[in-house]
Amino acid sequence: MTALIATDLDRTMIYSRGAMELAVTESDVAERPGDEDLLCVEVYDGKPLSYVTSAAEAMLRKLTASAVVVPTTTRTVAQFQRIDLPGAPWRYAITTNGGNILVDGVPDAGWRSGVDIAMADGGASLVEVGAELSRRIDDSWVRSSRVADELFSYLVVDLDAMPAGFVEEWNDWCVDRGWGASRQGRKIYTMPDAVCKSRAVAAVRTRLVDDGVLEPEAPVLAAGDGALDATMLSAADAAIRPRHGELETLDWQHPTLSVTGSSGIAAGEEILRWFADRVARGAGTTAVGSLL
Repeated sequence: MTALIATDLDRTMIYSRGAMELAVTESDVAERPGDEDLLCVEVYDGKPLSYVTSAAEAMLRKLTASAVVVPTTTRTVAQFQRIDLPGAPWRYAITTNGGNILVDGVPDAGWRSGVDIAMADGGASLVEVGAELSRRIDDSWVRSSRVADELFSYLVVDLDAMPAGFVEEWNDWCVDRGWGASRQGRKIYTMPDAVCKSRAVAAVRTRLVDDGVLEPEAPVLAAGDGALDATMLSAADAAIRPRHGELETLDWQHPTLSVTGSSGIAAGEEILRWFADRVARGAGTTAVGSLL
């Protein structure tokens, strides 16, 4: 195989109805696909939830024949397993922001044990952080609070009612204790430093090289839209982000980063074209800047 492709899923590769509307130009609006051009890849509580376009489906299936594609998501194991992503089954997938590596769909116990040890050595415990977070929130603006695979927590919030500066103040408390906080849409993640997508991608790459699936010089290509993707994007040989999402709001840049010209679900197709072009050319680091 010519490359390892680590791609975030939600709002990068797959899109809810709401995320499809992340269009910021008139051309984006004009290019929104009709229902006949959409493929549902996730059903939750009996209702369609996430989609790709028919063009993205075809490109993703073709890409998996020429490169190693590793879905890399902050979703829990159970949340990831709801997705019927074109190109499956996956030899490797990364869930829970790097806290779990799935091998043929099964969490790797050895990897998870190492993450748990790193968390214990790296700062405050999940219980301690959760207790402090509980003291800082209330039901007037927090719609739900959940723990993901006993690794980190996230809130679903009413953004209009959330106190100004909450994420920044909460992050300030966390960083001194080996954790961090960030917002992605209506979700606020509280994440230990030990749980990191880039470390999991590096571990998967090592395994693939050791198994002879990847050549040692094969590049890593990556895509993602949120702050939790930033270390993965910067560690890759080349990376791309959509022109929407948290990293767009932050105007996050990196020397090896490209940015799509499209936003919303059209960006998902553009990212796949970018991957396919670099795999075909056998180059991981040549294109930098905004795609037109």
